[in-house]
Amino acid sequence: MKSQWEGKIREAIGELQAEDLLPRFEVPEIRIEWTRDERHGEFATNAALALSKLAQKPPMELAELIVGKLTSVENGMVEVAAPGYINITLPQSMLAAVVNEILECGGKYGDSGIGEGVSVNNEFVSANPTGPMHLGNGRGGFFGDTFSNVLRKVGFDVTSEYYVNDGGGQVMKLGHSVLRDSEAVYGGEYIDEVRTALDIGDESGVDDVRVRAVGLAAADFIMKEYIRRTLDEKMHIRYDSFISELKDIVEKGLVDRAIAILRERELTYEQDGALMLRTTDFGDDKDRALLKSDGDRTYFASDCGYLLSKVERGADRLVLTLGADHHGYVTRIKAAAQALGFSGPFDIFIVQLVRLVKDGKEVRMSKRAGNVVTIDELVDLVGHDVARFFFLMSSLDSHMNFDLGLAEERSEKNPVYYVQYAHARLSSILRKAEEAGLTGKDADVSLLIHPKERILFRELLMFPELCVEVAETGAVHHLPQYAMRLADRLHSFYADCRVIDEGNPELSGARLALVEAVRVVLAETLRLIGVSAPEKM
Repeated sequence: MKSQWEGKIREAIGELQAEDLLPRFEVPEIRIEWTRDERHGEFATNAALALSKLAQKPPMELAELIVGKLTSVENGMVEVAAPGYINITLPQSMLAAVVNEILECGGKYGDSGIGEGVSVNNEFVSANPTGPMHLGNGRGGFFGDTFSNVLRKVGFDVTSEYYVNDGGGQVMKLGHSVLRDSEAVYGGEYIDEVRTALDIGDESGVDDVRVRAVGLAAADFIMKEYIRRTLDEKMHIRYDSFISELKDIVEKGLVDRAIAILRERELTYEQDGALMLRTTDFGDDKDRALLKSDGDRTYFASDCGYLLSKVERGADRLVLTLGADHHGYVTRIKAAAQALGFSGPFDIFIVQLVRLVKDGKEVRMSKRAGNVVTIDELVDLVGHDVARFFFLMSSLDSHMNFDLGLAEERSEKNPVYYVQYAHARLSSILRKAEEAGLTGKDADVSLLIHPKERILFRELLMFPELCVEVAETGAVHHLPQYAMRLADRLHSFYADCRVIDEGNPELSGARLALVEAVRVVLAETLRLIGVSAPEKM
């Protein structure tokens, strides 16, 4: 709808130019935004302010000229507001029509084909298989899973992927830790559990072969019994593929092939015996080593092998979510992808740190994973829906304090319960209406003229655009914010508008249709977030 109004404004400017009321100039992008205050209409544009110099007119005068051409356009009212904004108010009939559209589409409302024919490889979490998952992994996991949901909704062919880092030096560190020798790195009760499961006894004088064998066995156990169980049972995340660095990348020769391709493209050179990749050709701040001077592969070489795997599997768009400590990897990873021939969009998101706080103080929970709070412990304490919703409420690029006190609240003070209660209330209204013999089927939605109803129409109209925006930007925190706002609007509507009125079945039917439309969109928003939509609470 915003694009339609952009087209109308472009047409208006073209007419003014044809009538020599404006000079000829190329019209740049015209921004149409939802107004912050619904009293000013649905949309606003700063086109007159932005084009004032090109048009050689003061903003207010230019806005009046444009509006003069738009007032004859059906389906809307346009007004000028200082210092040159154009506000657009949609007719009630167009707003109310969204109800019938939602009832016809059901949960498919907001679906689109913008991603049709585009395959996306969405890699997220990829925590090292050296211990239980912590809060940062949880934040990245819920983000990545929700992002996959939204990408699929707007038509992308998505592969949710987990990269198992079982081919590097962390496996040796894990082996030493499980063997409890002088080079042990990892601690916590889980190491004792791994030792018991693998039947590791006291050993002395172990060599690298033994350390590596124990490390690989421990990594495999941790992956299956800790990480995958957490993903499945606690986080409710389903992956389409798990890629092993060792088995799927190194042993299948992808690292060697990637290096060979980069050599053929003359993007490598030798320096002090090491093989370097010219990542500076692709915007990196310095070139990166692929092979060390002793001939061993670097971590970066394995990254190149994995990137080649994604390219060869036909990914058109790459998405990668990394922890806060990997901020410096962004440019080199993108450079490597370009060097290997990938030319599509590559979105890399950085998960900022999470602190668990209660009453303003940081909370420590158990020592099962050393000094790290595990996502399992948090979910067991507050529940999956609360943990997931709370993590998704904040933008991924901001540091987060997870408010444990608020999360433990079993009331509407807790934003999750507030939203879920809104859905339960909607379901309850519909059940009571059915018992009273009232229905919203084939209702006359033109009867919905109350200001609170109009506000709900506006929120419902925003949903398809929101899905596209999140798919394009990764701003998944807008989904829980939208859910809370929609719940707010619903509660306000319910306070002022009587829905079930047996004395006025026509208006009741129209309002029941609106109630069902709001329920559908709220349930779909919660589905995308990955949170349940209860019918009773």
